[in-house]
Amino acid sequence: AEDIAGMVAFLAGPESRNITGAGFVVDGGTNV
Repeated sequence: AEDIAGMVAFLAGPESRNITGAGFVVDGGTNV
């Protein structure tokens, strides 16, 4: 899961990396 999280965050951009918390889960869940 962490690998996918990092990958999605990287593709999403720096904004997602800044909010690698709840926001990431929402974006990642939607994309995946």
